[in-house]
Amino acid sequence: MTIRFTPKAIAKARELLQKSGVPEGGVRVGLVGGGCSGYTYRIQAEAAPRPQDHIFEFEGVRVFVDPKSLKLLNGSTVDYHESLMYSGFAFHNPNAKRTCGCGSSFSV
Repeated sequence: MTIRFTPKAIAKARELLQKSGVPEGGVRVGLVGGGCSGYTYRIQAEAAPRPQDHIFEFEGVRVFVDPKSLKLLNGSTVDYHESLMYSGFAFHNPNAKRTCGCGSSFSV
């Protein structure tokens, strides 16, 4: 099981870690129940992985994913988009059967 980060997502994840004061930590990628389609993506800085986490590394940026989230994120690509209307991480998830109009939540 795996996920992938684009170069833009790696750069923004590194920036997130610096701004959060945990440059040696990692970025947690996970899912929470909610949104209009069932699951909502979440990215946040964390100082250390949890014991059960899968740990990925992209150009020195560690990414922590819990086993339950990884099952639903397997094969996903995380990118970062910037425009006048929206700036943020974007997920391209092959497991999503349906996404909401804004793209922030999905169902399987």
